[in-house]
Amino acid sequence: MPKAKRLNLDAIEASLRAVQSDFGRINATLDTPRDPLSDEVLDRLLLGYQLIDAYIADGVDLFALGNSPLLLELNIRVLCGHDVALRADCASQIKATRQHFYAKTDGGVESFVNWVKGLNGTPVKRRAASAYIHILSQPQLFMEGNHRTGALVMSWILAHAGKPPFVLSVHNAKAYFDPSALVKSSRKRTLRMLLERPKLVKRFADLLQDEAGRMAL
Repeated sequence: MPKAKRLNLDAIEASLRAVQSDFGRINATLDTPRDPLSDEVLDRLLLGYQLIDAYIADGVDLFALGNSPLLLELNIRVLCGHDVALRADCASQIKATRQHFYAKTDGGVESFVNWVKGLNGTPVKRRAASAYIHILSQPQLFMEGNHRTGALVMSWILAHAGKPPFVLSVHNAKAYFDPSALVKSSRKRTLRMLLERPKLVKRFADLLQDEAGRMAL
């Protein structure tokens, strides 16, 4: 297996801040407009990338038995940060998110991890794309922040396999947000998703392939 790839956190921040600066123009091109990328959202997303980089440095396997709290922490970090006082303010949200995450449903973590493990042997970009689609489709893995946490999970899958992570950029924003809106409106294990999933996986995998050489991440 290729050596895992550490993240270039400075380049990731630069890409996200460029999106933030140009978000008004980007939003006008989207089929489904998004909320602006606020400083709070951006800063907490950067905390998520820092955590992904720490997982890579420590040789963590996000999908190994017993590591579900590490997946959950990615979502909590993008929603609540890591400051102790902020975590206290988010206590009820964190409790509800944990209950949702561990529920024995198609949207729970057990179903998600089993899905990802079933993709072993699949090319890494298709595996990352399929994992993202499973997180974002209904019922979603998290109560909130599925786009951001899904992007982080994609990034871990890619970096763990020695590939550049996925990072939102001015160049890829529309190609990322438009199919994401289609996924978010779809339910897992329906005939519609059965028919649409291969095309959506290809769409996201092609996006990951296109972006792989654009930045030194």
